[in-house]
Amino acid sequence: MFKLYQKYLISKFIKKILLISFIFFSLTLILGVFEEISFFKDSEKNILLPYLLTLLNAPITLFEIFPFIFLISTQFFFHEIFKKDELLLFKNSGLSNLKIILILFLTTIIFGMLINTIYYNISSKLKFLYTDIKNEYSTDNKYLAAVNDSGLWLKDEIDNKIIIVKAKSIENNFLNEAIINQFDLNFNLLQTIQSKKIDITKNDWSIFTPLITQENITKQYDRNFSFQTSFDKDKINNLFSNITTLNIFELIELKEDYQNLGYSADEIELYLLKLITNPFFYSLMTILSAIVMLNINKNKSFFFYLVMGIFLSVIIYYFNYMIGSLGNTGKLPIDVSVYIPITLISILVSMGLITINEK
Repeated sequence: MFKLYQKYLISKFIKKILLISFIFFSLTLILGVFEEISFFKDSEKNILLPYLLTLLNAPITLFEIFPFIFLISTQFFFHEIFKKDELLLFKNSGLSNLKIILILFLTTIIFGMLINTIYYNISSKLKFLYTDIKNEYSTDNKYLAAVNDSGLWLKDEIDNKIIIVKAKSIENNFLNEAIINQFDLNFNLLQTIQSKKIDITKNDWSIFTPLITQENITKQYDRNFSFQTSFDKDKINNLFSNITTLNIFELIELKEDYQNLGYSADEIELYLLKLITNPFFYSLMTILSAIVMLNINKNKSFFFYLVMGIFLSVIIYYFNYMIGSLGNTGKLPIDVSVYIPITLISILVSMGLITINEK
């Protein structure tokens, strides 16, 4: 059973997490609604639609900043303890700084697991709904892309023609074993183009020695054929980049589909590794914040703690972002790009814990 002081500390810490989460959620809503109103400013759609979309998108945005929510929550947890002189009372009762940190660490781990298994899956589903609704009003909705067991599928509309592309795999700048079906706006087939290799570096694709069927006549070309589309390699990559709409099981399935297709699954692997390590990363943020708080003057103002928390959050965020980008671009192995920030923060935390009981 939990002892009285454990219940008190856990309860106080959870209240701080919920309070800081609510504050960040409110800020996310305020900033998000302006963006959605701007998006629909020329539309005559329901005036409540921007607010609905903001509510759907806010949970996944909050998920991305949970490491800093734990960091700042820990700061204000200790600020309240300092203000009420409770730390001295705990020490006189035999409760060391290490024991307090251990309680916060375990609470964060459990909280992080709940966030990963419940909150994330719900927020990713809401993000999917957000994307689905937003696409109905987006000018890019006519450009669709999908990956499944049969390969890569693209849908395009250009020059009053509908184009459906199916490729067995994608490798660097090329589609392999591709079939392009071109229709008019009434879906009457105009022509079919088959090629073993298509260069998609630019919107103007270069189709290698295509086999073209038009009006039941098939002709093999021994030269490259230029074909105008709305897609290039970068745009195709961007269409597959919104992985926050997928829950953990869908991410694993999509990763396997990408690997079967030959499409790079590095971004998904990086995201999955971050999800798996999130509870531990949250706990490191909690311990780091606790060590910082126990090593500074206890009489600092509320504003000082707020500025310090934001400053630490910004530094950690950009360091994480920089290392993650190196992993995404292949300059670092995926697992290394995830573990470098965790390892460095773990070293800092370990050094800080050595003398923490003397504070």
